[in-house]
Amino acid sequence: MFELSQLRCFVAAAEELHFGRAAQRLNMTQSPLSRQIQLLERILGVSLLERTSRQVSLTPAGHVFLIEARRIVRLAESASLSARRVAKGDAGKVAIGFTAVSGYSLVPQIVAQARASLPHIELELREMVSGDQVDALLTGLIDIGFVRPPIDRHEFDTLCVLHEPLLVALPPGDPRQGEPTLSLADFDGESLIMYARQGAGYFHDMLVRLFDDVGVRPNYVQHVTQIHSMLGLVHAGVAAAIVPRSASGLHLLDVQFRALRTEPAAPVELHMAWRRDNANPALEPMRLLCAQLAST
Repeated sequence: MFELSQLRCFVAAAEELHFGRAAQRLNMTQSPLSRQIQLLERILGVSLLERTSRQVSLTPAGHVFLIEARRIVRLAESASLSARRVAKGDAGKVAIGFTAVSGYSLVPQIVAQARASLPHIELELREMVSGDQVDALLTGLIDIGFVRPPIDRHEFDTLCVLHEPLLVALPPGDPRQGEPTLSLADFDGESLIMYARQGAGYFHDMLVRLFDDVGVRPNYVQHVTQIHSMLGLVHAGVAAAIVPRSASGLHLLDVQFRALRTEPAAPVELHMAWRRDNANPALEPMRLLCAQLAST
């Protein structure tokens, strides 16, 4: 079987049609180049180049072989480049898990920036609740998770990438739409769509704590796990709901959002988590990109 070095010598000679220029192009002397081509012809059992004292030309077999030889050389160079990129972390695949709400704002920013800054890294996106992301990180199904705290796993490193305030989503015709902002006290005894403890424990516990701190008792009319389902109920006129600011990106017709005065002012956190023993070379540049976006 012929060698890649022989193909490179043949391609250079076929394109230059001059052994001296071909040897110079490959940073070698003319005699070894000529010998490599002769070995290639012997292996193939055909003559590829016509040589005279005045010129070099391709034989009919040489014309056909040049097409495939170029393809093989380009493929080998591409494979070598790809391997180096993967080893450096400039190429490869990173699987990212994210919650539904982070898919409205943060994840699109990450995808857009990664396409511009890390074009050779393929992103695999998986929408999951935080608990499922923890399991996926442990099993290696995803490399990065965007999860709600707390993340009590010693295998993980984490970084808070987002603090955001809460908004009130008001249904059509709600008289509170005339108010520029609302307080927690505005929900005392009032109907409210609440988060389910199972499946949306982070937001459920947060609201319970905020209401308990000010002695407010809303009337919870529904308990749901997904914010888009909650906003759908608001749109249907069931009741108001309290959601993170990023949920306003859903832009449901007739649902209006008002700022909710709380302490702290931006109680909602989103954390980036990854296994510290993850050996994927592409993880580090993607993690740094996400951290940079979070700091802006």
